[in-house]
Amino acid sequence: MRFGVLGPLRAETAPGRPIAITERKVRALLAALLVHPGKPVSVDRLVEALWGDEPPPTAPSTLQTKISLLRRAFEQAEPGGRELVAFQTSGYLLRVDDDAVDATRFERLAARARTEPDPAARVALLDQALALWRGPAFAEHAEESFARAAATRLEEGRLTTLEEQAEARLATGEDAALVAELAGLVDRHPHRNRLRGAHMRALYRAGRQAEALASYACLREILAEDLGLDPDPELVALHGAILRRDPALGPTSASRPSVHGNLPRPVTELIGRTEAVAGIRAALDGSRLVTLTGPGGVGKTRLAMETAWQLEDSISDGVWLVELAALTRETEPGTAAIADAMLTVLAIREHTPTRAVTAPEPTDPLARLTEALRTRSMLLVIDNCEHLAAAVGLVAGHLLAAAPGLRILATSQTPLAIRGETLWPVEPLSLPGDPESVAESSAVQLFVSRAAASAPGFELTADNASTVAAICTRLDGIPLALELAAPRIRVLGAVRLLERLEDRFSLLTTGYLDAPPRQQTLRAMIDWSSSLLTTAERTLLRRLAVYADGCTLESAEAVCSGDGIDAAGVLDLISGLVDRSLVVVSDSADGPRYRLLESILAYAAERLGEASELGALRERHCRYYTALAETARPHLHRGSQRTWLARLDAESANLRGALSVAVLDHPDLGLRLVDALTWYWVLRGRFTEADRWLDAARRSTASPEGPIAIRAAHWHSGIRLLRHAPDSSNGLDLSPTRGAVEFPGHGRAIWFLAYARYGAVDMDGSRELVERALTQLQTEDDPWAVAAALCTRAQFRTGPDGLAAAARDGERSMAIFGELGDRWGQAQAAYPLASLAEIAGDYGRARDLHADGFRAAEELGLWREATDRLCGLARIALLTGDLTRSRELHERSLQMALEHGYRNGEVSAEIGLGLTDRRAGRLEDAEPRLLSMLDWGRRTDFGPITTLMLAELGFVAELRGDADHALALHSEGHAEALRLGDPRAVALAMEGLAGAHVLAGRPATAARLLGAASAARASVDAPLPSGERGDVDRITTDATQALGADDFGREFAAGAAQGLPGPPGSPDHRPEA
Repeated sequence: MRFGVLGPLRAETAPGRPIAITERKVRALLAALLVHPGKPVSVDRLVEALWGDEPPPTAPSTLQTKISLLRRAFEQAEPGGRELVAFQTSGYLLRVDDDAVDATRFERLAARARTEPDPAARVALLDQALALWRGPAFAEHAEESFARAAATRLEEGRLTTLEEQAEARLATGEDAALVAELAGLVDRHPHRNRLRGAHMRALYRAGRQAEALASYACLREILAEDLGLDPDPELVALHGAILRRDPALGPTSASRPSVHGNLPRPVTELIGRTEAVAGIRAALDGSRLVTLTGPGGVGKTRLAMETAWQLEDSISDGVWLVELAALTRETEPGTAAIADAMLTVLAIREHTPTRAVTAPEPTDPLARLTEALRTRSMLLVIDNCEHLAAAVGLVAGHLLAAAPGLRILATSQTPLAIRGETLWPVEPLSLPGDPESVAESSAVQLFVSRAAASAPGFELTADNASTVAAICTRLDGIPLALELAAPRIRVLGAVRLLERLEDRFSLLTTGYLDAPPRQQTLRAMIDWSSSLLTTAERTLLRRLAVYADGCTLESAEAVCSGDGIDAAGVLDLISGLVDRSLVVVSDSADGPRYRLLESILAYAAERLGEASELGALRERHCRYYTALAETARPHLHRGSQRTWLARLDAESANLRGALSVAVLDHPDLGLRLVDALTWYWVLRGRFTEADRWLDAARRSTASPEGPIAIRAAHWHSGIRLLRHAPDSSNGLDLSPTRGAVEFPGHGRAIWFLAYARYGAVDMDGSRELVERALTQLQTEDDPWAVAAALCTRAQFRTGPDGLAAAARDGERSMAIFGELGDRWGQAQAAYPLASLAEIAGDYGRARDLHADGFRAAEELGLWREATDRLCGLARIALLTGDLTRSRELHERSLQMALEHGYRNGEVSAEIGLGLTDRRAGRLEDAEPRLLSMLDWGRRTDFGPITTLMLAELGFVAELRGDADHALALHSEGHAEALRLGDPRAVALAMEGLAGAHVLAGRPATAARLLGAASAARASVDAPLPSGERGDVDRITTDATQALGADDFGREFAAGAAQGLPGPPGSPDHRPEA
C-alpha cells in the first residue's frame, strides 16, 4: 500500500485504487501513525492526537475500536492489509517501506538532487519530488498538535526544494517562464532571501533589470520593517552584480531557440576601426542610446554593424537592424511609420482574438511596439536617421522609458537630441603623417585592400607609397570615397589616378562651397565617378534612384529601360556599376538584388530630378509593382505561397513607394494595388498598414461604385474589425436583402467579413455572414473561398448535430486546402479538427493535426498560428499525462508569444501552465496563474475562460480540503455556464460541485450531480474523454465508496434523468443527514 500526507490524507493499494477511510477519527489515527512511519507511537500520544488534552475516560478502549476500523479498511482493500497496523510494547506502528509514504519519497528525491552535478538532471529530480505535493502537508490535520511539527518541517523542505529547483532551472537557461512562477512565491514568502535571489536572477535574465532591482528594494524594506534585518550578504552581492550588468549573470537562455536578430553578414573586413568599436561598446555599457554621427560616406553604418556583430551573442533577445532610408519614399513619415518599420523587422504582428482567448491589443503601432519590447533584452540598430531625426528621437525616448532591457545604437548625420543620448562622432580613417608611417594608415590599408580586389597583384611598395598616401589624403580618408576610387587603379594606375583626382577636384569642389569640406570631397568623388560612366550607365544609375530599397534585375529591366536603354542590355550596365562600387549587390530569395548606398542614392535622385523623367519613371515603377502584386495574389493561396510571401517581403519598401505615388497621381492603380495586397497584409499581420492604404486608395478613387472599389470596401471593413477600430462598416449595408453590385470575388469578400467578425468575437454576425458567403459561392468558381468559409463555419459547434457538422466542414476544408497546397489554410483547418479530435478523445490525431499546423505556420513565418499550434501540442501532452512535456511546450509557447508580442498566446500558455501545475499537484504554483486568468476572463467578459478558471480553482479548493470555498467557486461557474448556454461548461461545473459535496459529506448529492453532468455531455454527443476524466473518476470513486455501488448507481441515474437545467446540489440544497 501507498500513503500520502503531502496534501489531503490519502491511502491506496499498489495498483492505485483509493482506500475508503471516511470516519474522522480513523483518518486522524492514520495521520498520527504517518507522522512517524515505521516507528511505534505510544497509546498516550495516539489518544492525545484523537481527543486532545482532555480525553474521555473511555479513550483507550475507543482507540482500540478505531484501530480495528483502520485494520478492517486495509483488509477490505487488500488481503493481509490488516497486518500493516502492528502493536509493540512501546505502541502502535504502521509497517511500511520507505517508498510507501510520499513524504519520505519527497525527501529522498530532494537529497539525491543535491548531489547531482548536472543542472538538467537536478531539475528532473526536483520536479519529481515537487510533483508529489497535492496541497499543504497533512492538510486537514496540519494545525493539530501531533502533526504541526512534521507539517512545518515538510513545508520548509518544500520551499527549500522550490528554491533549489528555481536555481537549477536558471542554470539550464530558463528565465521568462520562471519569472511568473516565482512572483507568486515571493509574494507569499516575502522574507526568504534565497527565493528572492532566484526571482531577481530570473527577472534580470529575462531582460527586466529594473524589476530585478525593484524586487531587491522591496525585500530590503520588508526585512527592515518586519524584522529589523538587512538582506543576506549573498543577496547584496547579487544586487551589485545586477547593477553593473555582470556578464557572469547570463543570460544563457537554453530553454528557447537562440534569437540573434537580422544583421547581414559582413562581406569584407572592417579596417582601421578597432579602437572605435571598443569605444562604442564601452559607450553602450554606460548609455542605452548611442548615436554615431558624421557626414555621409564616413562609415557610420559599417561601424555600427561591426559593433553589433560583436555584441550579438551576449544579448538574449538579439540584435536587430532597422533601416530607415526607405521611409523617405513614404508620405508624411512620422512616429507611426517608424514604429511600423520596427514591428516589421521584429516580426511583431497585429493579432486577432481567437475563440479560446479574447484579448484585444493596442492598435497604435508605437503602443504595440512598446508592449512587445517591455520585457525584452535587445539591441536595436537604427540606421540612417537624419531625415527623420525628430520622429526617431520621440520613438527612441518612448521605448527606452518603457523597456529597461532595450539599448539603441543609431546612425545619423544629426543628433536625435533627446535626454540620455550619447554622441559618438565618426571620424574619417587615419591618414599617413610622414613617409615612414604610410603603411600604418588605416585609410591606406583600406585603399590598398580594395584596389587589390579590383587589380590582383596591386600592393603598397616603396615606389608607390607616396602616391597612394597622396590619393588617400586628397580623399580625406573618407571610406566611401576610397572605395569609389580604388577600382580605377586597374585602368589608370596610381600616378594617373592621382593626377585625375587633382584635376577633377579643383573643378568640381568649386560648385559645393556651401558644403562642409569633407562633404565637398565625397560629392566631388561621386560626381567624378559618374563622369567616367557611359551615357547609358549614367542614365541607369539615376533611374535606380526610383527604388526605395533596391531591386531585382527583372524589375530594373522593366522600369529602367527605354529612352536609350535596351532591356536586354540592363544586365551589362548594372554589372559595370557594381564593378565601380556605385551599386552593391546582395543575395535574396528572389535572386540577386541591386541597391545604391545612401550617399550615392541621394546623388542619383538629384540627377533624376534634373533629367525631367521622374514622373514617368515613378509611373512605370508603380505599374510594375501593381502587376507584381496582382501576379502574387493567386500564389498566396497555393503551394507557392511561401516563395511569393518572401518576394513581397523583400519588396515591401517598393510596394509602399508605389502606393504613395498611386494614391496621389494614379488612383485607379492605387485601388488595384490595395486590392491585390490585402491578403498579403493579413497573412503578415499588418492590419494598421492595410487600414491606412485602403483608406487612402478609397478616398482618392473617382469610381467608388466600381467592382474593385466595392470589393476594397469589404476588405477595409474586415481590416477595421480585425483592428477593433470604430465604425467598421465603412458605410456598407451588409443585410441579406441588400441589392449589392455583383463583382468578381463577392463570395470571398463576404467570407472575409465573416472571418473578421469571428476574430472580433461577434459570433452571431460571423455565423450569418459565413452562411451567406457559402450561398454566394455556389454561383462562383472559387474553391479556396469555399474551403475558407467551411473552416470558419467549423468553429461553430452548436445544435444537436453541431460536432458532426463541424467535423464534416473541417474535413472538407482541409481536403480543399490540401489540393490547393495552401499551407495557411491547412494550419487554419487543423485547429477545429484538432479540437474535435480532442473532444472525442482521439489524442493521437489531435497531436498530428497540431504538429502539421505548427510546421505549416513555421514555414510561412506565421508566428501567431505557430504559437497557437504549439500550445495545442502542449495541451495534448497535458491530457495524455505527460506533464513534463506539457510544461516544456507551454513554456516554449509562452516564450514565442512574448518574442512576437502575441498577448493572446501569452494568455493561452499561462492557462496551460496553470492546468499543468494543478494536475501535477503543485497547487500553490497553479493557484496564482489560475486567479490571474480568472481576472482576465472577467475583465474581458469572456465566459469560456471564466467558467474554466472557476472550475480549476474549485478543484484546487477541494484538493486542499476546503469544501465551502470549492462549493462557492463551482456554483459561480455553474451560473456563468448556464448564462452561456454551453452544456459542456455546465457539466464541468456540476462535476466540480459533486467533488465539493463529497468532501462535505453529501455523497448522494454528488452522485446525482455526476449523473446530470453525464447527461449534459451526452446531449451534445461529447462524453468526457479519457484524458479529462481524472477529477470525475476521483470524485466518482469517493462517492461510490461512501454510498456503495448500488446506491451510487440509483442516485446517478436519478441525476441523469433530471438533466438540464436546474441540477441538484445548488448552494441552498439541503445536505444529507
